[in-house]
Amino acid sequence: MSRIKKATIRDVAAAAGVSIATVSKYINGQQSFSAQVEEKLRQAIEALGYSQNPAARSMVTGRTATIGLAVMDIANPHYANIVKGANRIALGNGYNLLVADLEENIASVRQMLEALVLRTDGLIVSSRIPADVIDWLSRLDKPVAFLGKPESGPGQRDLVTVGMDSVEVATLLAGYIARQGFSRIAYVGYTRAAWNAERLSGLRSVFDPASIKLAEFDAEAPTSEAGEKLAARVLLGPNRPQLVIGCNDLVAIGVMAEARTLGFRVPEDIAFAGIDNIPTSRYVWPPLTTVDVHSEATGEAVMQKIIAMIEGRTAADDPTLHPLLVIRESTSHFQGK
Repeated sequence: MSRIKKATIRDVAAAAGVSIATVSKYINGQQSFSAQVEEKLRQAIEALGYSQNPAARSMVTGRTATIGLAVMDIANPHYANIVKGANRIALGNGYNLLVADLEENIASVRQMLEALVLRTDGLIVSSRIPADVIDWLSRLDKPVAFLGKPESGPGQRDLVTVGMDSVEVATLLAGYIARQGFSRIAYVGYTRAAWNAERLSGLRSVFDPASIKLAEFDAEAPTSEAGEKLAARVLLGPNRPQLVIGCNDLVAIGVMAEARTLGFRVPEDIAFAGIDNIPTSRYVWPPLTTVDVHSEATGEAVMQKIIAMIEGRTAADDPTLHPLLVIRESTSHFQGK
């Protein structure tokens, strides 16, 4: 069976009775023509079923109609929801989304981002990457926006960032915990993230004046497995916490699961809280008290901003995103002392 020959730009030009240059300028949006000429071009393209090679279009326009989004771990539902929100806006504006999963591998970040730079019109990158890579990105002749606030470096220009205020997130959660009467708290953080210090600042701004003791622990990764691995050290010390805060829901869920394995009742013996409000937090037992950081809305907002940068227009004001406290059974019915 012979293959049907695809229509070429030369075929379109012949059918419309115009030059190849005219067809090229029309389909690449480089020039407007009279209504009569444009109608001939539309009819010829439709009749021939012509579709342009994206690579060829990129060579002509210098644009790929693709935006890169690099997240630390796509298995983390927080990042998956950011991708979902970003993709919704990208598709609605005629862009494709190219996602890179950095897999928490800091050593290979620069290499992976260099590949994205060549294939995209702009980049959205998690702020939790090395300062030298952030500095390199800030000097690219290409729009770049960060998810969260990166650690600043000496050579950086002003950075475009979108994300929740980590101090506000922690302060909201700490206020609820203090009102519940807890006096010994453990925070399982991730010190390699810039937001960790901000969350600790928010917690201490509430706990210190109330004389609430806060013990700090550092997970090796922001994952459930890391929380589970650290649980014994958090829970079996001489001053067992009444409540454990995970730096995110995954860490909190990991510690909570291991607490039950160690024989603790949750929340009667030890209460738990997390941050992010990932879907899983609602379905674990007991359901996890957490702070909703509006992951999908964050993805939408950062995508709107990067598209405006690519198209050389002023972005609309960022939507006001404030954390929302979600109270569930993991912090109720505490009976310990």
